[in-house]
Amino acid sequence: MAPKKRPETQKTSEIVLRPRNKRSRSPRELEPEAKKLCAKGSGPSRRGDSDCLWAGLAGPQILPPCHSIVRTLHQHKLGRASWPSVQQGLQQSFLHTLDSYRILQKAAPFDRRATSLAWHPTHPSTVAVGSKGGDIMLWNFGIKDKPTFIKGIGAGGSITGLKFNPLNTNQFYASSMEGTTRLQDFKGNILRVFASSDTINIWFCSLDVSASSRMVVTGDNVGNVILLNMDGKELWNLRMHKKKVTHVALNPCCDWFLATASVDQTVKIWDLRQVRGKASFLYSLPHRHPVNAACFSPDGARLLTTDQKSEIRIYSASQWDCPLGLIPHPHRHFQHLTPIKAAWHPRYNLIVVGRYPDPNFKSCTPYEMRTIDVFDGNSGKMMCQLYDPESSGISSLNEFNPMGDTLASAMGYHILIWSQEEARTRK
Repeated sequence: MAPKKRPETQKTSEIVLRPRNKRSRSPRELEPEAKKLCAKGSGPSRRGDSDCLWAGLAGPQILPPCHSIVRTLHQHKLGRASWPSVQQGLQQSFLHTLDSYRILQKAAPFDRRATSLAWHPTHPSTVAVGSKGGDIMLWNFGIKDKPTFIKGIGAGGSITGLKFNPLNTNQFYASSMEGTTRLQDFKGNILRVFASSDTINIWFCSLDVSASSRMVVTGDNVGNVILLNMDGKELWNLRMHKKKVTHVALNPCCDWFLATASVDQTVKIWDLRQVRGKASFLYSLPHRHPVNAACFSPDGARLLTTDQKSEIRIYSASQWDCPLGLIPHPHRHFQHLTPIKAAWHPRYNLIVVGRYPDPNFKSCTPYEMRTIDVFDGNSGKMMCQLYDPESSGISSLNEFNPMGDTLASAMGYHILIWSQEEARTRK
C-alpha cells in the first residue's frame, strides 16, 4: 500500500516546568491536613484492609534503613550474599528514593484526554502519548525544543494502543477507533496499514509488537484477535473472546506466549504455535469484573491483571490458572475516564497504578487522595504513594521509563513527568 500523508504535523507549546521553590508534598506529609477535613468517626483506613491473599497486606510500608549497596555487591562477589538478596537491596534503595519524587515537567497538549502512552525503548527522556482525538505527541522533555505533534481526526479517532517500532524508533505502531492498526512515522506518514475494518461499528482496542519474532498482534471491540508478521501478512484472524479485547501482550521472553484480556471477564493465555480456534487457549483466567489489562513482567514469569472495579491480580508461571495474590485497590471504570491499568516497574518487582477513591470500597476514608500507588510484587504490600496537590486528578496510565528512574503519568488532558527532586534541581 502506498504511503499516505496524515493530517497536519505541528508543534505544541503547552509545556510547563515545575517551579523549584514550591516543593510538593507526599501524602504522608499532607495527612494532618486531610485529617482536619475529616468528620469524627471516619471509616477504617486502608491500612487495615487485609482482603489480599498475601498475609498482612497493609498501607505504605516504612522500610528499615538499607545497607550499603556497594557492600552487598562485594559480599555477593565473595559468595557470601545470594543474587536475590542483592536485588532486594537494590529495590529497597530505589523505594527510598521514591519519597523524593516530584513532578519535573507537565504538558497539556491535547483537547481530549490522553488514552495511551509509550516510552522510547532507548532514549530515557522521550515519551509518546496518544489522545482520544487521535492526536499523537512525541516529547523529549530533556531538551527545550517543542514536542512533535501529529494532529488526529478528532471525534472517533482515539488512539487505543501505541508502540515504538523496535526495528526503527523513528516509527510507531498505533491501533485506533478510526478502524485501523497501522505503522507510521513522526512526520505523519502512514507507512503500512496492518488491519482495517470495513465498518464504523468495529475498531481496534489493543496492540503489541515483538522484535525477535517480528510479529504484530491486535484486538478489536467484538472479540477478534489478529496476528500478523511485520511485513503485513495476516497469519490468522480469530474470535478469541465474546466481547471487546482490551489488551494483548506478548511475553518478552517467550514470543510464542500471548495473553489477551477482555470485558467478557476473562484473561486467556495462548501458545501462538498451537492456536486453532477460540477453544485452543492454554489457560482461561476468570475474573469477577471486566478486565482492563494483562501485562507480563519483564522476566516473563508473572502476569499482572487489572479489572474495572477494585482488584489487581498477580499470576505466576508456576501455576498460571491460579492467582498468586490479589490486591484490593479502587480503580473503578467510568465512561469518561481512560481505563486505569497497573504496570510493572522495568527493573524491580514493583507495581504502579493510579487510585480512583471509591466510597463503596472497604477501606475508603473521607477526602481520600487520588494518589499513584506502588506495590511490592512479592508481598502485595503498598510501599509508596505519589501525590501532588497541584495535580490532583486521576492518573489512569503510569509507566516508568526503561531505566526505571522516571515515571510518566497520563492524568486527563495532562502528561506528568515524575523524577527525583535532586534531579530536578540539577536541571
